[in-house]
Amino acid sequence: MSEPRRWGPPERLERSALLVPASNYAMIRKAAAAAADAVCLDLEDAVAPGGKEAARANVIRAFRELDFGPRLRVFRINALDTPFAYRDLIEVVEAAGDRLGLVIVPKVERPADVHFVDTLLTQIEAHRGFAGRVGIEAQIETASGCLHADAIAAASPRLEALIYGPGDFAASTRMPLANIGEPDDDDALYPGHRWHYVMQRIVVAARAYGLRCLDGPYAGFRDLEGFRRSCAIARALGFDGKWCIHPGQLATANAAFAPPAAQVAWARTVLDEYARATAEGRGAIAVEGKMIDAASLRLARDLVARAEAVAARGAG
Repeated sequence: MSEPRRWGPPERLERSALLVPASNYAMIRKAAAAAADAVCLDLEDAVAPGGKEAARANVIRAFRELDFGPRLRVFRINALDTPFAYRDLIEVVEAAGDRLGLVIVPKVERPADVHFVDTLLTQIEAHRGFAGRVGIEAQIETASGCLHADAIAAASPRLEALIYGPGDFAASTRMPLANIGEPDDDDALYPGHRWHYVMQRIVVAARAYGLRCLDGPYAGFRDLEGFRRSCAIARALGFDGKWCIHPGQLATANAAFAPPAAQVAWARTVLDEYARATAEGRGAIAVEGKMIDAASLRLARDLVARAEAVAARGAG
């Protein structure tokens, strides 16, 4: 396994990722102007087998013709154990790779899955002469993916994020689940958070290798209070953002994964005091009666960086 990358703030802001069926161009057009940090055109679960080819054409058309503004342009390919994945990559990336930010790979189970996508992207970019490099986000949504999360996180320099897939993970582990992302009777029966292990495993693996991590969707798009609680749990565990399946969820996700003003004020005070102490030759500092160590400084820098990214996104 390679050495972990240096820990630091995420390079891209991704508090909210709006998932859109690639088969519905009218929805894609609306999503391009939505209040999301990222827009993902989905070729996998949202598209029937007979509609994959037409959906790819929609993805290409959208990335080449629509103005997504500051939003990350993302599309999700089909799983690598299907006959669709390689055509998803070749057709879309060859035609629109110069307009594309990220490719999401579902059901990643081992580092070799990421290696395959990385190699194919490298060949396509070389063939087409693209100057930029398309990033990868890997979905951890099976027992095998959870087991190999560390190795997956270290698999490629292209990898930018790990994403938790609650529905498929529940199916893979045979854990009863009525509605994706929502609490149910089985949550009440278990004395704890049933999904804590896999979610924390994803966060730790992502952070060890300098990656972002995103929580999966919440099926009850009309239940904003439930969605807000789901966001709060994910944020408490360390996630950077959450998948949204409806534009009505975006404002809640954006607010939940933005640093609170009080925390940002504390972080700026810490950095100011540290700079003053360094200039005066002092090694130790205290803020609001509490000693500040190296971990506090890293946290403060991350908070300020995220706050500035949020402010820039709002201005954009």
